[in-house]
Amino acid sequence: MALDISRAAGTVLDVGNVAIARDSRMGGEMLSRAVTSGLLSTGCSVIDIGPAPTPTLQFMVPRLGCVGGIMVTASHNPPEFNGIKVMGPDGIEVSREVEGRIEDVYFGKTFRIATWNRIGTVGSYDRAVREFIDGVKRHIDIQRTQQRKLTVVVDCANSVGSLVTPQLMRELGCKIFSINSQLDGTFPGRNPEPIPENLVELSRAAVSVGADIGIAHDGDADRATFVDEKGQVLWGDQSFALIASRVLGKKPGSTLVTPVSSGRLIEDIVTQTGAKIVWTEVGSVVVSHKLKEIGADLGGEENGGVFYPPHQPVRDGAMTAAQVVEILAAGRESLSELIGELPRYASAKTKVPVPAEKKDRILDVLLRMTEGQNRVTLDGVKLIYGEGWILMRPSGTEPLWRCFAEGKSQKTADKLCQQGMKLIQEAIGRL
Repeated sequence: MALDISRAAGTVLDVGNVAIARDSRMGGEMLSRAVTSGLLSTGCSVIDIGPAPTPTLQFMVPRLGCVGGIMVTASHNPPEFNGIKVMGPDGIEVSREVEGRIEDVYFGKTFRIATWNRIGTVGSYDRAVREFIDGVKRHIDIQRTQQRKLTVVVDCANSVGSLVTPQLMRELGCKIFSINSQLDGTFPGRNPEPIPENLVELSRAAVSVGADIGIAHDGDADRATFVDEKGQVLWGDQSFALIASRVLGKKPGSTLVTPVSSGRLIEDIVTQTGAKIVWTEVGSVVVSHKLKEIGADLGGEENGGVFYPPHQPVRDGAMTAAQVVEILAAGRESLSELIGELPRYASAKTKVPVPAEKKDRILDVLLRMTEGQNRVTLDGVKLIYGEGWILMRPSGTEPLWRCFAEGKSQKTADKLCQQGMKLIQEAIGRL
């Protein structure tokens, strides 16, 4: 499958160099070699940058003059999964339309096949991580962060974030404690999704060493989740809001791009800074392409993904971590105090497993069930109430539907989340 997906990607991409990388998962090297073979057979050449975060590969694709990039990763998914992300020449994951063209070639087996004397070549590039770290540092006030000497605990989920973030934090003048930072594809430390239930160890470590902040990455380090000095895990909207307040406040009339899953906190920040907001479907690919299309100043998601276009218009966990550390270094307030100044909303999330054959049919049933209600149907169904909202949408990677809810209290958020879960279950039942 990996061989043929890469043959399809090589067929759709122009003939030229394609950069590849992988996370620490078991099978990553095996699949990378299959990807390499598939690309070579189409006449493309390969530049292997080795194990590296997804945003590192994305940073290098245009700088190496590549026609595209392929990342072997399953991101936040459990260790038994693996996957393939395809980037275009700008380093952004290919659009849904290009993805569809790759799928058509894959299923139709209409691959471009190079003649014997046009098969591509394989090379490597071992400076990608160093150049990426330097690229992040160009956007940070290093003198300020070095003067503050923050204490930071970094949890890299036994994956490729360990190659970047601990070193980046040291160079920003921080005292570093690392946990789960040896590469191990079985993920012995924790599940790679950086959600509160998986960050208990990070929270305890942050408190025990007196850290100013804890930073956790997912499996391919394109996201960052934070823990304050009290061991409390920040919701993605909160860290996104801190960065948005800083970035948008520097430039009146800025534009922020975010999916419909983001909450009212982000709307509040946009209003306070005099910026404007552009909503998209859920998905980092959609946000990235919209950022580039309209030349927006910042993008972000409620899951801890932040897009900073002056660096690159993609999710970047190391860049996000560096920005939050810089914000902390700029003043004398603790992270919990900075978060305490933000408007407060409570959030809840849940997943509803669904039969794979029913997954794509649930939306039509939900649309009929919620007809006439105050709703947004840009992506799934978002029901808006006076006390909060519910968003129900299918996962793009797993046989399940996700339910997000927000309210002015945790009790309200939990109640709305349960309501959304019941609606999804009822829709499944009607099928």
